Amino acid sequence: MIEAIDLTKEFKTPLKKPGLAGAVRHLFHGEYKKKLAVDHVNFSIEPGEAVAYIGPNGAGKSTTIKMLTGILKPTSGEVRIDGIDPQKNRIQNAKNIGVVFGQRTQLWWDIPIEESFILLKNIYEIPDSVYRENLTLFHEIFGLSEFIGQPARRLSLGQRMRADLAAALLHNPSTIFLDEPTIGLDIVTKESMRELIQRINRERGVTVILTSHDLKDVENICRRIVVIDKGQILCDKQIDQLTQEYSMNRGIKITLSQGAPELPELLKTQKGISHVSMENASTLSIDFSPELHTAFDIVKEVNSHAQIQDFQLTEPSIEHMIEVIYRSGEVVQ
Repeated sequence: MIEAIDLTKEFKTPLKKPGLAGAVRHLFHGEYKKKLAVDHVNFSIEPGEAVAYIGPNGAGKSTTIKMLTGILKPTSGEVRIDGIDPQKNRIQNAKNIGVVFGQRTQLWWDIPIEESFILLKNIYEIPDSVYRENLTLFHEIFGLSEFIGQPARRLSLGQRMRADLAAALLHNPSTIFLDEPTIGLDIVTKESMRELIQRINRERGVTVILTSHDLKDVENICRRIVVIDKGQILCDKQIDQLTQEYSMNRGIKITLSQGAPELPELLKTQKGISHVSMENASTLSIDFSPELHTAFDIVKEVNSHAQIQDFQLTEPSIEHMIEVIYRSGEVVQ
């Protein structure tokens, strides 16, 4: 289990006047401005969960991740990773976690990937049998054979990210922290990375903590969202629960057997229907309030005016729900 208890991080920024005189004055009479990056954050994550930790730039998410992994020391509060304090037990904690930062690599730049893996094997003291088993699995799910003999500097960004993810999992960590793992990747490579992360979470039971500005990562990988802004938690909910609470409207697309151009104007007059349009000659798009109508009500009403060939329900996007949370600005107590 991962626990953050009143986790707080404060940074001090030096205030000094420009030039040599300002530097000398600051040396003897230093003044600092304090910035509260993370403000008494509390949450717990169960083993095997896949959790998105998201927020705008400067919200405090990367600072939180660095405290959870032991890179930064909290100003106050506590962190526990499987009962371990990352600051006091750095070596033991490192053996239990894996970390992937989208903008940085843990691979040695000028040696082949396979040699980087051997060095990591020795650093983590991975038994030969575990190393061989993992390498075989990673060849299968990461497609390592096409580039494992090349140095990291020669890899494409997508290849490097796959190699970094394999390196982070080589020692069988129970938890992996992913900070912007798909940043800069093309669409095809992003989908591949998402599938790989899903698979290690599902098949190996690895706990996943993800930060990303790409909400497709959140939708595809995670089942729970923790939203942080200005250092404080605004929301901590399962995605299913979030959908129920923040979905102002739901949508339905109805395919008609033949066109009915008069239908949009007829439906717009009904209370609880916020938007009606014809996407093409025979496809009707309707947004409605779930508090006032069920999907069956909408289908029944349309069917009274035209023959229905097919219909499909659409749910509000994660992006829409996150926007609502940011606008509310209410801190979770």
